[in-house]
Amino acid sequence: MFERVLVATDGSESVRRAIDVGLDVAERFDADLHAVTVLDTGELASTPEALREEYRAALESQAETALDSFEQQVATESVSTAIRDGRPEAEIRAHADEIDADLIVAGTRGRHGEHRQLLGSVAEHLVRTSSVPVLTVRQLATDEEAER
Repeated sequence: MFERVLVATDGSESVRRAIDVGLDVAERFDADLHAVTVLDTGELASTPEALREEYRAALESQAETALDSFEQQVATESVSTAIRDGRPEAEIRAHADEIDADLIVAGTRGRHGEHRQLLGSVAEHLVRTSSVPVLTVRQLATDEEAER
């Protein structure tokens, strides 16, 4: 059913469970596992010009760390990783199309109501606009994690 599973990662805590779920799906279906992280060029454009190069280097370092963490967490040699530039939701969709992904796995903090971000999350945009199925994995609250 799934031949290629793409996990969107930014290295945050909310993505750790998504990585576990993506790995589980890939193992169950003997699928290739891919990871992508995106340097948000919108953030770069809004940075003062004098700081832009330094900020870009910091974002690149963060992206590399996120992918290194992903590779360590999955501990398998059959992982393909990519760093892209642009709007995260658009670049994740484009990467999924390029690798012909069958599933995108994305983490979400599971906020709603007054805590929900005004413009919505990357995961929400993916769910609404992707031609590929998107599996969102909610980060557990501390008390839920303790119960597990």
